[in-house]
Amino acid sequence: MSLTKKILIALGLGVIVGLALTFVPENIFSPIDNYVLYPIGQIFINLIMMVVVPIVFVSIVLGSAGLGEPAKLGKIGIQTISFFLITTAFALCISLALAYAIKPGAEGVFDVNTANYEASEAPPIMETIVNIIPTNPLSSMATGSMLQIIAFAIFIGVALAFLGDKTKGIYRLFEQANEILMLVVNFIMKTAPYGAFALIASAIGGAGLDAVGSMGAYMGTVVLGLFVHAGITYSLAIWLLGRENPLHFYKGFFPAMSVAFSTASSSATLPISMKTAQENLGVNKNISSFVQPLGATINMDGTAIMQATAAVFISQVYAIPLEFSDIIMIIITATLASIGTAGVPGVGLIMLAMVLTQIGLPVEGIALIIGIDRLLDMLRTSLNITGDATCAYIISENEKRKNIKTG
Repeated sequence: MSLTKKILIALGLGVIVGLALTFVPENIFSPIDNYVLYPIGQIFINLIMMVVVPIVFVSIVLGSAGLGEPAKLGKIGIQTISFFLITTAFALCISLALAYAIKPGAEGVFDVNTANYEASEAPPIMETIVNIIPTNPLSSMATGSMLQIIAFAIFIGVALAFLGDKTKGIYRLFEQANEILMLVVNFIMKTAPYGAFALIASAIGGAGLDAVGSMGAYMGTVVLGLFVHAGITYSLAIWLLGRENPLHFYKGFFPAMSVAFSTASSSATLPISMKTAQENLGVNKNISSFVQPLGATINMDGTAIMQATAAVFISQVYAIPLEFSDIIMIIITATLASIGTAGVPGVGLIMLAMVLTQIGLPVEGIALIIGIDRLLDMLRTSLNITGDATCAYIISENEKRKNIKTG
């Protein structure tokens, strides 16, 4: 049986067990979750996180060095960031349209008097940009500061490209390190079905049917937005720009999407995401090594869909109508915030708090959706990494066609 089938079966069983656990008393669910589901799921996530920093550093160095000229690296960097910003704007427009059409936050249904949420403060965008250059690269690696790790790795990769044969031994060392890390990822992937089962069962069992039921309209709107964005925006991009059948793309990338669904972390899924894109979709290793780690840090289309839907939902619950200028502000703020809050823990809710503050909605409204945010986080993470892979695939295919024409 293929790994994909094993993960699918594990996810299905996890959903069934999770739903069954919603009917058991708390004094029975807690021991099952604390001593069985949580440890299994956390071990799986820890195994992946163990290799994230070394894989990001090694792959970005190889990708930057392999792309060669700094001009080419800059060109691909501009294409990558442009793709991320444009698709994020599209995602926001889709989710806003659906939220106004479905109206998930009908006035008077939810009790807002008990809603309470203390928002974490996001760093200013300029501060994030300044901090991209690390003062201590080793400290950045120890703390997992991805943007700083990426910046340092690009410098090393460009230096290797400039020095050429002088550093052939160092370049080969990085290649060997990459081979070792990919083998470790293969070993870790064998545990994916067990991790996926435990994580989804714990998430559904912990949320409870009451939370899921009362928030059904909101959940449905977010999920529909995620599927529409994948089915239209990404599919058209793959078809028109990548010149490939979207179904072939999604079929090849599905193993990574399923792992992202269970872990709810773009960074944790990154090793599997890169491996799947390179092996199943034929994405150039250098391009994959540069684009996908960058995307895992700053590309958050799924999160953007949640933010826009949540903003409209909260405005409807509190009966505070949004002006057209507020809609434009949601699009601008959420798009820029996807880069400005890169790498911040709990980034989705922090970005939402920024958006709500900007348009004058009560941040306390976040308390209404926080109970089911973990479930939606799983789906939007799958969309986030799919956007990263879509960008890498399109750039890789275009580079292949250029090479065929010129040579």
